[in-house]
Amino acid sequence: WSSDVCSSDLSYTIAVAGKGGTGKTSFSALIVAHLLASSRCPVLAVDADPNSNLNESLGLDISRTLGDIRDETLAKKNDLPAGMAKQQFIEYQMHDCLIESPGFDFLAMGRTEGPDCYCYVNNLLRGYLDTLTKNYKYIVMDNEAGMEHLSRRITRDVDILFVISDYSTAGLKAAARIKDLSHALKLNLGKSFLIINKTDGQRDELKSLIKKTGLSLAGTIPFDQAMMDAEIANQPLLKLPEDSLAKKAAAEILDSIGI
Repeated sequence: WSSDVCSSDLSYTIAVAGKGGTGKTSFSALIVAHLLASSRCPVLAVDADPNSNLNESLGLDISRTLGDIRDETLAKKNDLPAGMAKQQFIEYQMHDCLIESPGFDFLAMGRTEGPDCYCYVNNLLRGYLDTLTKNYKYIVMDNEAGMEHLSRRITRDVDILFVISDYSTAGLKAAARIKDLSHALKLNLGKSFLIINKTDGQRDELKSLIKKTGLSLAGTIPFDQAMMDAEIANQPLLKLPEDSLAKKAAAEILDSIGI
């Protein structure tokens, strides 16, 4: 990232979660786009979904994830470079996964499950992220639908949690479960908001479900053909036109809560 384009605004850790297919990854990319457009950087974008695709929305290619390094380390645990401790080896490899881009950096976490014990490496992962995030004004984390990283306490100290849903019973019930899980885990969580994505108008019959989520509705994002076209063409959402309906709606939501 380039420090000459960045301001000195307050820092935030922003987590985005929701049922698969509701558009949480797209919204994560729109947050990064909004922060860059406002010169609120440096930003660290973290893809915490094992099915990593945030990089595509940001126009980046990835070759390794932290999960890959974890697997490689366990496979080579008895064959590390001479004179290098396991912790040093892992930290070096983790840093090698960081992708640098103008205004923001990117890190893909990859999967955390496997046949071996991951406790030791997960603890190193948490320590690495705790140290790394101190270098950024904003951390934007796209979580997987099952909230695996929250449940394993890899995602911690979240200032703002956005829970994304569509106008469906399944999506809103999933949003309620995510909210309940985040509180049950006793995370250091600031504010939580619900965002209804891909809307085509109000659905009065779902108002009671929205209320039952226990989340404050931050706003809605309409269906956007420009975003759909970009995703079909595998074009980064950072380059959406200024008149993009989704881009404008996301900016209004973020501005309204001070991001």
